[in-house]
Amino acid sequence: MTFSYPVFNLKKAVSYVDWKLLLFLMLFLNVKLAVKIPAIILIYLLRFNFRFGFSFKNSRLPLFYILIIGIGFLALIINRNDYGYNYLVVFLTGIGFWLLCILAVHQVKLAVEQNDTHVIHNTILVFFVLNATFSFYNIAQIIWETGAFNPYRYQGQYQKYFIGTGDYIHGITFDTSTTNAVLNAFGVTYFLTRKKPLMVLTCMAILLLTGSNFINIMLLCILAFLFIFNSSKDQKSLIVVCLMFLVVFMVKISPQNNKYIVETFKHLRGSRQGDNAPLFTNSPAGAPLGIEEARQKIAQHYLDSLGTAIALREKTSTPVIRIPLNLPATQTGRVFITKPDINTPPYQTRTDTDAGQRRLITFINVHKADLHISGEEKFKPGLPGKVISLSQTALFLKQHPAKIALGDGVGNFSSKLAFRATGLGFAGGYLLNRVYINKDFLVNHLDVYLNFFSRRIGLHSLVNSPNSVYNQLLAEYGLLGLLAFIICYLGFFARHFKKLTYGIPLLLMIMAVFFIDYWFEQLSILVFFELMLLLNIKETAHLKPAHYGLK
Repeated sequence: MTFSYPVFNLKKAVSYVDWKLLLFLMLFLNVKLAVKIPAIILIYLLRFNFRFGFSFKNSRLPLFYILIIGIGFLALIINRNDYGYNYLVVFLTGIGFWLLCILAVHQVKLAVEQNDTHVIHNTILVFFVLNATFSFYNIAQIIWETGAFNPYRYQGQYQKYFIGTGDYIHGITFDTSTTNAVLNAFGVTYFLTRKKPLMVLTCMAILLLTGSNFINIMLLCILAFLFIFNSSKDQKSLIVVCLMFLVVFMVKISPQNNKYIVETFKHLRGSRQGDNAPLFTNSPAGAPLGIEEARQKIAQHYLDSLGTAIALREKTSTPVIRIPLNLPATQTGRVFITKPDINTPPYQTRTDTDAGQRRLITFINVHKADLHISGEEKFKPGLPGKVISLSQTALFLKQHPAKIALGDGVGNFSSKLAFRATGLGFAGGYLLNRVYINKDFLVNHLDVYLNFFSRRIGLHSLVNSPNSVYNQLLAEYGLLGLLAFIICYLGFFARHFKKLTYGIPLLLMIMAVFFIDYWFEQLSILVFFELMLLLNIKETAHLKPAHYGLK
């Protein structure tokens, strides 16, 4: 009898994935710029090539990147603002971000061109497996720390976790949970097309763990579209299972998300009450009761109800009050509570301001004369910050028609760079001796951000952040920048729509995601989006449109 043992084949393992690409993705998608730049240097040392192939006809890479840099330089020259050295640092930094985008997409394109499609598919698979491993490790750490099997319902530690547990699920990028959510939303659609049910459900689970309501809703719409128009019987079953995952998460694991979504929609309608709603309003004079009076009212209601219940049970006409034996009491008979109940409002979230909020409040106090929104003493419920910032951009261009074509300039109105250059620590570190804040940014989008994010944590959400690719392009690069984006970026991929499979839902997804952050400056999810779309274009290039669909 002979036995055969599995032999590790190094050559086969090396050819299974593009290890250079995998290493690049793991490093370049890292949240820190100090990791991204070495990642670019390393990948060019490993795969040295600077033949980008830009052209106005059949460009090898999206021509948008070259055009947006050109528009930035034109705006610098034509606007003729009295810029100092600090702004030149900001401007060159902004151009540097676009150059990093070009270098990254070029390496992604090289990987797709130089490898068989199955190698890139394997590379993507390994990346998602690693990301899932890191994400599950994140949730395991939280469970270990809290001692709660379901930290999404854990209300201790002043609600450090609870509804915000998903914020700590960073995955392999160590970036925000929103980045992790978007990547896994990509994964659900991609693996659904690739007919890999285990990876579909894994990506769906990680997406739900991040607790991103916006991405959940967006993916739900995409899956509904695929279910109705373009999916096989097996894929429909997987979509239904994904929906069941979502329902279980919202109902059983994190039910407080339902309340949060309802409150968010109320906020969108401007119907949210202020922070200081009265506890009771049924005093004899009709005025709100104070805190101590409210406590007495609660106690009286409790005692009356308890006495009535005892009277009914013992069939007496007079309510009898008996203190249960298990309640602690003083020698005089006064009942007291030994430990605070963490389920009551005073023990839910911290009401004190943290160091970051104090820094914002100090900034507001210094610039109060220019901050007409955040400078108000009391928060006024109304439209969400996302809507306010879009209206500010439209109003600014209406009042400054000379800037409609080219915008206000790089870093002057709406961008991650504009926030970073304030030196307030919004989007990473910045040279404190080169701080720059344009007045147009100060009185518009910065004012909106300060209004929401200097106040209670419940207002710190995507709907209140001015961050948006569309806002950035329109405000800082004008109509020419926005048109270049639509025609030469989205159009670069959309022109293949008749042959794309998972590329179509990914394209729809990214168009929605562009509303919630400055993704080009994030240097994260767009690299993965471009990899998947370029791969989908390559593998379908030789097929007729009629042969292709999600099925």
